Amino acid sequence: MEERQKKILQRNRTSLVRDLDPSNLYDGLIEKGVFTQDMIDEIKSSGTRRDQARQLVQDLETRGSRAFPLFLDCLQEAGQHSLAQLLQSGVPSVQLQPATPTQTVRPVLQPLPVSSPMDVDKNIKYAVRVHPIPRPSTTPTPSPEMEYMRPRLQGRTRRDSIQSYKMDASPCGHCLIINNVEFEPESELSNRKGSNIDCDKLESRFKALNFIVEVRTNLKQRQIKHELSSLCKKDHSQYDCCVVIMLSHGTEVSHNRFPGAVYGVDGQHVPVQHITNYLTGQHCPSLQGKPKLFFIQACGGGERDTGFEVSPDEVEPSHGGADDQTDAIPIDILVSYSTFPGYVSWRDTQSGSWYVETLDGILEENAATNDLVTMLMMVNHEVSQNSAKGLYKQMPGSFNFLRKLLYFQTQA
Repeated sequence: MEERQKKILQRNRTSLVRDLDPSNLYDGLIEKGVFTQDMIDEIKSSGTRRDQARQLVQDLETRGSRAFPLFLDCLQEAGQHSLAQLLQSGVPSVQLQPATPTQTVRPVLQPLPVSSPMDVDKNIKYAVRVHPIPRPSTTPTPSPEMEYMRPRLQGRTRRDSIQSYKMDASPCGHCLIINNVEFEPESELSNRKGSNIDCDKLESRFKALNFIVEVRTNLKQRQIKHELSSLCKKDHSQYDCCVVIMLSHGTEVSHNRFPGAVYGVDGQHVPVQHITNYLTGQHCPSLQGKPKLFFIQACGGGERDTGFEVSPDEVEPSHGGADDQTDAIPIDILVSYSTFPGYVSWRDTQSGSWYVETLDGILEENAATNDLVTMLMMVNHEVSQNSAKGLYKQMPGSFNFLRKLLYFQTQA
């Protein structure tokens, strides 16, 4: 950014921090290439609206010469005209020129000499000159192509396997289960018969995996937030992992990381990305670098999906077919959904949900030998083979931001 543009931002920083609404600008700033998604997430994680505004203005000064006029465009498009006029005051209009496309420079190879079949046994080495690829200018978020062109450092040790998380603390960590069964009439949501079966299975399973399990039942939205906040405030320094399990009704909400939301018994929902945000390294430093696992058993379809309850005789194997929070960067987080938000999650009134029943069985049989991500793929496959009334299907899935393999503790 030009020096005069930086001075304009600095001169008006007080007004920008006081009046700027960053949330209306994020999409435009990403679309126009002023910031990347990761940069926006960093700004969002800085705290309150004023903190985000202050961080946005500060980071804006580090961007290129096009950042200032593009920022003015975003202000106008977001309806923040007074701030745009304040920054434009006394500044000559800037004509944006299209960004100059980067010319791809490909390596030039000299052709290999052609040898006859009689020469194949001759131990002749031909020198092949490869012109080096010019390195592009350094940016905070290099593209995959740039990463591919990075030269191998001399002496670097080759790693042929992914490392594993440390998971030998005893107990391993906290596990919070929120089980919403009976919903208030005003919520217009039905009671979730069979959810207590799911809860009992998961409580027993994670105790067997050496977790400290706490169960909370029939919580309103604010109570869900309170329990998550309490979990966040615990000292996790002596533990290796943390688990949150949500058993409730669900719905679709707008998001930029993790889709879906779960309902409190009062009919007010909590977005999944807000649930995960309580345990990020920034908000819970003692969990930094440690795996945070979230299991969401909730229907996600419809504006207020009440779920589907099925009796045992309606569930038959399929015979066909094969196989007020801020968002932070989701590092060391895995969110496993019983179904993708927007679709049905089936629950048997006598044996519990398909997802939990399968997850519990897979953990029991495979936790001693397989990592978590592999076991979740097993869950996906088994649940996908079920069908209700021979027609309806369900497909679990997960958003995986773990950096290493995760193996649970198991009893010998």
